[in-house]
Amino acid sequence: MKALLQHAYGTAEVLQITEIAAPAAGAGEVLVRVRGASLNAADWFIMTGRPYIARLAFGVSRPRVRVRGRDVAGTVEAIGAGVTRFAIGDAVFGECSSGSLAELAVVADANLAHAPARIPLEHAAALPIAGVTALQALTEAATVAPGQRVLVNGASGGVGTFAVQLAVALGARVTAVCSARNAAQALELGAHRVIDYAVTDVTTESERYDVVLDLVGNHTLRSLRRILVARGALVLSSGAGSSLLGPIGRLLRGSLYNLGVRERIVTFVGASTAARLERLAALVDDGAIAPRIEASVPLAEGAAAMQRFGREHARSKIVIVVDK
Repeated sequence: MKALLQHAYGTAEVLQITEIAAPAAGAGEVLVRVRGASLNAADWFIMTGRPYIARLAFGVSRPRVRVRGRDVAGTVEAIGAGVTRFAIGDAVFGECSSGSLAELAVVADANLAHAPARIPLEHAAALPIAGVTALQALTEAATVAPGQRVLVNGASGGVGTFAVQLAVALGARVTAVCSARNAAQALELGAHRVIDYAVTDVTTESERYDVVLDLVGNHTLRSLRRILVARGALVLSSGAGSSLLGPIGRLLRGSLYNLGVRERIVTFVGASTAARLERLAALVDDGAIAPRIEASVPLAEGAAAMQRFGREHARSKIVIVVDK
């Protein structure tokens, strides 16, 4: 099969379309013929080898697993022992540990669900990591309720575009923080107010929020606490960080900071489970949320798309179309 293979750490020049042996589904796994994959910060981190601490998990001198991509959507090609929820030909989407930027990918049964019917199958590849992260942030890390005020800092990225829609669907009044060029998109997604971060520092305003979802990491924890109501929740997921620790340092500080303040500071790492994916699919089919796709490009242009993803300011999702 064809796959986007990584031979070293670096920028897009380390990625190359290569013919490799096709994988096989083991026990509890499903082999998916990939229709689409989407790019996430995790793909960029592994490609560049930064933050450096991640190399302890992925390979010190070069990545041990060489095919990039985690989000996947496609059709079931083969089923491993013990899998009963799927049949050959089913349209599915989910998250694999690695390898979705290829013609075939193996996905654990526990991280896969039937794809929503309302959107093109390749667009379902934009849902797993970003959609699940937004879902966890607003329904588990915080429990957003109707009438609450929610701030999404980083409202134009993959997670942010889902978070705005989901908060609105949950009945919240949403303030979106993004650049001026993305203000119209945030309003289209349902935001009640948009703040241009280049003009206004949201942490200096008098407005107070029940939930602040910080996806950027460009404000101190102390300043973000100031814009919470009493017992409000500051939810941290990803964001900026050093070349050594990346966002991990900020997440750790948040966990420690939480021990001494009355507001809740919640940190988490997104995890695609079948139940969460099924809930996302239902929300899509109900028309409550939909992935925003900035660009759809063929696998042959995957390296250039990865470079674009990492170098340009994030805006919604980039989908790699593998098989039509």
